[in-house]
Order: sequence, then C-alpha cells, then structure tokens
Amino acid sequence: QLTDYGFHLNKIPIYCDLKSAIAISCNPVQHSRTKHIAVRHHFIKEHVEKGTIELYFVKTDYQLANIFTKALSADHFNYLVRHLGMRSLSPKELERLAKSQ
Repeated sequence: QLTDYGFHLNKIPIYCDLKSAIAISCNPVQHSRTKHIAVRHHFIKEHVEKGTIELYFVKTDYQLANIFTKALSADHFNYLVRHLGMRSLSPKELERLAKSQ
C-alpha cells in the first residue's frame, strides 16, 4: 500500500449514470438484494467503503464516455468533444503547428 510509505492520495472520482448502482455501492442495507451478484463485481463497493473512490451521479446526456460507445447526434457529439478538450484541426492548422515547433 502506498499509504504505508507516506503517500496519501485523494479519492478517485467515478461518474455513474445509474443511481441504483451508486445506492448499492454506498449503502450496506442493500446487501440482501445483491447476494446474487458475483463477488468480483463488488470491487467498486469495497473501494467506496475503504474511501479509495467516490461515486458521483451524472445524467446520461453528460457522460463523456458516451462519445466512444453510443451513436450521437452531431450537436451532442460536438458538445462532448469540447468537454473532452479535443479539437478537430484542419490540414492548414496542423501544418502551422508543425512549423511553430
């Protein structure tokens, strides 16, 4: 463990669009409803309990990962591209950037 060597890290944020998944991971009362789930799927729950990660709810429309997994309208795609910090560069812009370095 890194904490044994004096490294203290911030909680890792994970953004989820399923409120029920967050409830199961954060609420031990839900345990009886999740007994059928294989042990390997309790990884997130264990790390929430340890304080290693923190879960946040994000509406599906704002999930940045959707840009890689879903068919999106052009407007929605461009919105997510901007929030990823990506840009579409024209050949002229690429050439200008290459010359400036």
